[in-house]
Amino acid sequence: MFNGKIVAAILAVGLFVVSAGFGQTLEENWNDFLHYTKIGRLDLARGYAQVILDSNPDPVALLALSKENPRGYAILLRVIDTAPDAELVELSRKVQDIIKQGLFIRRSDPRIIVEEIKRLSSKTPRGRLTAVKRLQDAGEYAIMYMLDAMADRSRKEEWPNIIWALPQIGRDAIRPLAAGLQTENVTVKAEIIKALGGIGYPQSLGYLKYIIENDDSPELRKLAVRSIRQIDPAALKIPAAHLFHRLAESYYYHAESLAPAEDANFANIWFWDSAAQRLERKEVDKSYSNELMSMRVCEWALKADAGFGQAIGLWVAAYFKAESADVSMPDYFGPGHADAMTYATTAGPEYLHQALSRAVKDKNAFVALGVVEALATTAGEKSLLYRLGIAQPLVQALSFNDKAVRYSAAIAIAAAGPKEAFAESKLVVENLAQALAETAENVDLANEWIATSYAVRAARVMLKLVQTRNRVIDLSAAQGALINATKDKRAEIQVLAGRILAHLDSPGAQRSIAAMALAETNDMDVRIAAFDSLAISAKINAYLLNDEMIDAVYGLVSSQEIDPELRAAAAAAYGALNLPSQKVKDLILDQAKS
Repeated sequence: MFNGKIVAAILAVGLFVVSAGFGQTLEENWNDFLHYTKIGRLDLARGYAQVILDSNPDPVALLALSKENPRGYAILLRVIDTAPDAELVELSRKVQDIIKQGLFIRRSDPRIIVEEIKRLSSKTPRGRLTAVKRLQDAGEYAIMYMLDAMADRSRKEEWPNIIWALPQIGRDAIRPLAAGLQTENVTVKAEIIKALGGIGYPQSLGYLKYIIENDDSPELRKLAVRSIRQIDPAALKIPAAHLFHRLAESYYYHAESLAPAEDANFANIWFWDSAAQRLERKEVDKSYSNELMSMRVCEWALKADAGFGQAIGLWVAAYFKAESADVSMPDYFGPGHADAMTYATTAGPEYLHQALSRAVKDKNAFVALGVVEALATTAGEKSLLYRLGIAQPLVQALSFNDKAVRYSAAIAIAAAGPKEAFAESKLVVENLAQALAETAENVDLANEWIATSYAVRAARVMLKLVQTRNRVIDLSAAQGALINATKDKRAEIQVLAGRILAHLDSPGAQRSIAAMALAETNDMDVRIAAFDSLAISAKINAYLLNDEMIDAVYGLVSSQEIDPELRAAAAAAYGALNLPSQKVKDLILDQAKS
């Protein structure tokens, strides 16, 4: 057992260790954190990590410490990836976030970038190499100022050094350089073309091929040919629109080589300001930056070839996918920019089927649902059952792994009133029946309102099918679901179910309508509507009720104590049943006076 003096000594040592951290410099706390991590004293490592965070350190200073000690920074990364102590992992991740913040501040600072561009003209090789290294760290942020310098004739003596450095910035430079190709300065444009070839990544190919296909300058076209040969000579035989589409798909599927920098919580999209003749940068949320870039590249595909419809289908899919991030659209869209659904309904069935085919293949429910709803708004039978190769995207959607997509597809096809038989018509009925049964109790859709919306939409489209006597979609298979719907808690569903059942030639259908009309627990409006449906059923199918139900209806007709409107509805239904004379005789004699 410890005595009191030993416990006091241990506590004193502990207090000294903790308080020591608060009196130290950032460098000392950083080094102690690394030291105790390395020797496995994770408790003390946690303490020093917390001290670093509590000191609100200068991100640039912490970045400098990490760069001065690469092995130490490697220890930090190893802790994040492998440490068994969850608390230490979380603290270490926060320390790393501050270092990343420092990296972003350091590499995006315009003053530093401008100084390094000037330092490219250093008389010493070491000075030039240092400047290039720092501009590489700046990445995309350096390009704006490098192009500005190249367009400034008063800095002409710097041009050779900037031109030398430009391709060395690397892959991160391609997005702003591609936007910079819209410059009117032929000299600058030529150097951008050469730099893209020197960087050597395929994401430049579409832009370079666009120069070959569209630029008025033979010299620029020759330079673009040369640059493409440096990257991929085979691309010379591929139209720019196809190369852009290939790049847009890479963005759509989040190719790792196109990912935005990790050191900021946003991504940059670069534009060319034609009035100012310089680059401008727009910050966008990372959650949809790839989709926005996919859209922009699709737009370039259409600029290259207005008839290249695949770019439209991909653009629509990318826009829906961007909206799935549930983030406000970027400022550069402007206040009057339409939403994805507006563009989708304008696009037309061919392009929507392209987008739907992609969404079905990717199992992307958000995109698929948006496209199906757009198809339901605009397409007719032939358009809905459109084929892409041997596949029919909307028919495939009937088996999608998301019920909202399945229901929307079934409603869309049913609403079109198909006149030609197709094998999957049973799937349409199956999905309509399931949608009709959706309630708050068994819903795994977004919410109760959406569940009810699908139930009502399914019922209305089923009613349209029976009223138009559609021969392709046979709703008799949905009779069980419709009968259950007559007992639904929602009056609108009950009434619609009765109206649909009225058109089915089945004793079960007619008797379920009568049961709904006779049930005293139902609302008066539901009962009256049910008698109206019963009258329609009788006119179409004759009477299919059993004697017990007929007597019950007769009881209402002969009663003087029930609501007059209900009695009148029951009488109309009774008359429509066209019963044998014996029943009518009873009604007449019952009211006769002796």
